[in-house]
Amino acid sequence: MADTGARDLVAALDEASISRFHLRAVVASGVGFFTDAYDLFVIGIASALITKDWHLSAGQLAVLNSTMLAAAFLGAMVFGRYADVVGRKRVYWLVAAIMIAGALGSALSGSFWVLIGFRFVLGFGVGGDYPVSAVMVSEYANRKDRGKLVGMVFGTQALGLIVGPLIALALLGSGASTDVTWRVLLALGAVPAAAVIWLRCKMPESPRYQAQVQGRAEQAASQVPGFTGAPLTGTAQPGQMGLRAFLTNRRWLITLAGTAGCWFLLDYAYYGNTISTPQILGLISPHASTMVKIALQLAIFVVFAVPGYVLAIIRLDRIGHRRLQLTGFAVMALCFLVIAAVPGMTTAVVPFLLVYGVSYFFTEFGPNMTTFVLPSELFPVDMRTTGHGISAGIGKLGAFIGVFLFPVLSSSLGLRGTLLLTAGVAVAGLALTLVLPEPAGRSLEDIATSTPSPAVRPLQVADEAPAA
Repeated sequence: MADTGARDLVAALDEASISRFHLRAVVASGVGFFTDAYDLFVIGIASALITKDWHLSAGQLAVLNSTMLAAAFLGAMVFGRYADVVGRKRVYWLVAAIMIAGALGSALSGSFWVLIGFRFVLGFGVGGDYPVSAVMVSEYANRKDRGKLVGMVFGTQALGLIVGPLIALALLGSGASTDVTWRVLLALGAVPAAAVIWLRCKMPESPRYQAQVQGRAEQAASQVPGFTGAPLTGTAQPGQMGLRAFLTNRRWLITLAGTAGCWFLLDYAYYGNTISTPQILGLISPHASTMVKIALQLAIFVVFAVPGYVLAIIRLDRIGHRRLQLTGFAVMALCFLVIAAVPGMTTAVVPFLLVYGVSYFFTEFGPNMTTFVLPSELFPVDMRTTGHGISAGIGKLGAFIGVFLFPVLSSSLGLRGTLLLTAGVAVAGLALTLVLPEPAGRSLEDIATSTPSPAVRPLQVADEAPAA
């Protein structure tokens, strides 16, 4: 039994103030996720340059832009499940190593299909990084700031969006050839992944996973001395729900439909538009040079996307994670509808960029952030990376479909018709969000055990009432 006044591990984690340890965890996950974002989005610029060098067909361009997303679908599924079986830490550094190999191999590729092979390897690692980056920070976090801390990890995507175009402009502006430029762009994805491996190896295993799945509560407490600011004690009854039990449980199936379905719909719209932004700008302004298109893409990210990320991090826990997702989907749908329905919007550069930019702001200040955060909160500890991995994988499947279909749809439906379809996708995302509960401010154990898991019982809080 704990001494009077001592709190157990879970209570201490839930009530701890943000500390240097929390920030170190955010950096360990965030630098990796910056790499994920950079590698995923830089291909939109690199593929335009590769097309000029290698004279790619429309089909080859579609394969190049979407291969990494298809691999991320598999990587998220595989590594998400693996992290629940063997622990988060082992997967944490392994996926970073895979990303290094994929990035360097892509940059050194001498033919189209070799490049596709290494992009697949890179995507497999990136997909695996999604669930562990989110869940590690979510399980370290306190209940009041959990959205903010996980959101800070996801917010590094903003840097990933900006750094690629900046480097491309610098290289092209200095007179570098297109061949050198795209190879440097792809190779640089290995740098942050290499930088973060050491830090990830030094991070302790998730204390919630150790205590509640492995039954090592005392060891979990001893590995995080001082970061909770309270003496730690506690016991747990270890266990692990089987994958079959998880996938046949009505509650978790509904939750999974909400998290995975919303992520699928968001990524269909978001990646289809973002990776295809140079092509979209080409349709709006056919005579613009490659550098002008890159500069316009960079301006959209800086002026609209970055403030959306920042405001979401600041306000996420106060507004509510579910509520922010509803708001973002609603405004996205409205913006795409305006572009599709108002005559002349797709031929006037400035009005188009304004409305398109607003859609970007509410994508970041909305479902692009929350679809990453919610799956790290809503599933039980023994299925948390599995649930997040399935959700992220299904999301990347939506991204793959969006990127692959965008050139086809824009040629058959036109830009207005394509964005009208995107507006419908956003409406569907809004409707599907309604099946999810609101997790903001609640303990992970409270969220997961409102209907108790048959395999894992939460640690009992000593001398405290249950979390509200």
